[in-house]
Amino acid sequence: MQEPGSEEEFHSLGFYRMTTRDLTMAVIFFLQTTVGLLGNFSVFYYYLFLYLTGYKLRCTDLILKYLTVANLLVIFSKGIPQTMASFGLTHFLDDFGCKLVFFVHRVGRDVAIGTTCLLTVFQVIMISPGDSRWAQLKIKAPKYVGTSNIFCWVLNIVRSIVVPFHLTDKRNNINVTKKIDQDYCYAISYDKIAESFYVPLLLSHDGFCLGLMFWASSSMVFILHSHKQQVQYIRRNNLPPRSSPESRATRRILVLACFYLSLWMLSSICHICLSVFNNSSLWLRNTSTLLTTCFPTLSPYILMRHDPRVSTLYSAWIRKQNPLNLS
Repeated sequence: MQEPGSEEEFHSLGFYRMTTRDLTMAVIFFLQTTVGLLGNFSVFYYYLFLYLTGYKLRCTDLILKYLTVANLLVIFSKGIPQTMASFGLTHFLDDFGCKLVFFVHRVGRDVAIGTTCLLTVFQVIMISPGDSRWAQLKIKAPKYVGTSNIFCWVLNIVRSIVVPFHLTDKRNNINVTKKIDQDYCYAISYDKIAESFYVPLLLSHDGFCLGLMFWASSSMVFILHSHKQQVQYIRRNNLPPRSSPESRATRRILVLACFYLSLWMLSSICHICLSVFNNSSLWLRNTSTLLTTCFPTLSPYILMRHDPRVSTLYSAWIRKQNPLNLS
């Protein structure tokens, strides 16, 4: 008979005793999840407001809306469960819940990298000079933005079907050769031969998208540099240089792509260490999770920071709130 509040009863409910370091990490995960949800819902509301007020949306706005949905999927499937686990609740998911959560996370994560890749490639096509080999694509590309996004979602949903077969809940005492603790679920490996085919498949997808993203980012830097050289006479005449909307949009996408590439490299290092070391440290798992949810958390703020329409709408709202302020 267990006494009320005993250690056995405490663990049977799925909790564990938290140290100061555990509490610190739990607060960090909570803040990161909260900031990410606020940022992505703000972007979602922003695009909804533009649509309802009759603003003409750009082709890139459709891609960014899909990216926002993917970010929310990652936060809901990774940030929130990890926050709950960090506060001591580790057995809140059954076997089906584990499989569903990791499936949604995989889809959201892969769609995020796919849409970011699509965004950079589309932008480099649209800002390419009229006499370049991309001139014909500039006319056709906007027509295929929606189709490309749908294809990206369908492709990554199909690719992620295998993920649930490698997850189980923490109550399941299954006997496997390799079982990796994910704090609130177990990642399991049944067959090393099947895993040797699946891992290269994942890496080839990431490598292809990141390669296109790196090429598109380099091309955007070159085009922006060429454009800057062509308008040097503005500075020579002591006139303030004014960047075009295309240049500002390109810089926004370039910052977003560079941010993703940097985080991906750091996250890959953590994932390699987690794969090599079976019983990896809690610090390494927490660092990997923080990096995984860092892009979905901060990318909406990067988008809003570099979108001039946000400041325009904010200024209009301020003037509406202060109609007597003539300044």
